[in-house]
Amino acid sequence: MRCPKCGGGDTRVIDSRTQEVTNAIKRRRECRACGYRFTTFERCEDPIEVLKSDGTTQPFDRNKLLVGLMRATSKRDIDLSVLNGLIDDIEHELRGRTFTAVTSHDIGDMVLKRLEKIDKVAYIRFASVYRDFKDIEEFLEELDKLR
Repeated sequence: MRCPKCGGGDTRVIDSRTQEVTNAIKRRRECRACGYRFTTFERCEDPIEVLKSDGTTQPFDRNKLLVGLMRATSKRDIDLSVLNGLIDDIEHELRGRTFTAVTSHDIGDMVLKRLEKIDKVAYIRFASVYRDFKDIEEFLEELDKLR
């Protein structure tokens, strides 16, 4: 692991801790050259393929999902750790399945199911983009489902 400050390649691990929900390891490291301390996360690289609506496939990208969730929860009082926990939960569920491909529609439904329990406004914001509402009637139908 290269030091993010000086670029040196000689670092040592000071502390390692496993994350509760996912199979990730958090490591605290120190650069032997400059003494800078930083944190790294190791995650499983077992790829999950996402089948997009246009027929293409992409590897599952938790950062892409996090950006969408951050947009939906903008100016809401929702901590980033809650969003990361939501993504961890989805990724854990996906890795528990016997197949390695999932549709983007399935992921969107998984997000909506969890967002509904966290914040109704964020749910509607995410649903409006995910479901691509064409008019106010579709929007109102979704609001009625929430009630």
